[in-house]
Amino acid sequence: MTDGAGTSGFSADATHLPVLVERVIELFEPAVADRDAVVVDATLGLGGHTEALLDAYPRLRVIGLDRDPEALKRSRRRLARHGDRVRFVHTVYHRIPEVLVDLGLSEVDGVLMDLGVSSMQLDLDERGFAYARDAPLDMRMDPTRGPTAADVLNTYSVDELTRILRDYGEEKFARRIAKAVVNERQRRPFDTSERLVRLLYDTVPAPSRRTGGHPAKRTFQALRIEVNSELDILREAVPAAIAALAGGGRIVVESYHSLEDRIVKQALAKAATSRTPEGLPVELPGHGPELRLVTRGAEKADEEEIRRNPRAASVRLRAAEKRGADEE
Repeated sequence: MTDGAGTSGFSADATHLPVLVERVIELFEPAVADRDAVVVDATLGLGGHTEALLDAYPRLRVIGLDRDPEALKRSRRRLARHGDRVRFVHTVYHRIPEVLVDLGLSEVDGVLMDLGVSSMQLDLDERGFAYARDAPLDMRMDPTRGPTAADVLNTYSVDELTRILRDYGEEKFARRIAKAVVNERQRRPFDTSERLVRLLYDTVPAPSRRTGGHPAKRTFQALRIEVNSELDILREAVPAAIAALAGGGRIVVESYHSLEDRIVKQALAKAATSRTPEGLPVELPGHGPELRLVTRGAEKADEEEIRRNPRAASVRLRAAEKRGADEE
């Protein structure tokens, strides 16, 4: 969902820039061009990729999923001119199988995942995703349910906080920060970002602050991933998306940090590997690879796109195609 180049004080939804949009259109072309086709935009956000796909392929329909009610409201407005070519569903994207059953569909021609936090979520202060401005420590992608980042900070033990900071934020000072958080919350519970940022400045050693970027970046990433169960959901979502594809259908995934990309890479590689035991001279029926990898490794944005849209700097794009039954 990190598909926008918004700035503080988010303006018109239609101005946000979807990342690698021309490449996404190109990758879906063999699966959807010149035919009645259906693509699931599993992380609809503000609808930038969906808008481009609908414009490029007049016979395409899109099922747009998002857990954020505000994102759905804004994308409905943005995509209204496409009428019933878009279906909007308030759900988390690992529930693709349930959505398709509800809509009476057995398979689709494509699935797009644009992972991470969206431009709208970053740019709305009240959502608490950005560490550059003081805001409530919320960080829920669906603000109608679940624990907030403040709940995590105020209730997790030192060991639990250390684990999420280390595993999800790749923070080398995880235990030091966890201890500081637990000590500070005894004085007063955390409720806004400014106090947490100040604690991180005081806790992370100065040499690391000078060379490792903003000291809050890794902690905020870890909290966001924990609050939204992002990696657990992704581990379920990629295999579910692959299973939902028709023969010749394509999955395209844009990741924005190494933890996401590793999960995507491993899931696609597993589905692109034969399940026939080694040593057998022929492929066992039904044991061939499910996928054919379309991209060579992870593709990145070029310098020109990064200049226009700084949020494209960290993108890693991977794509694969579902093999047909006659390829087994």
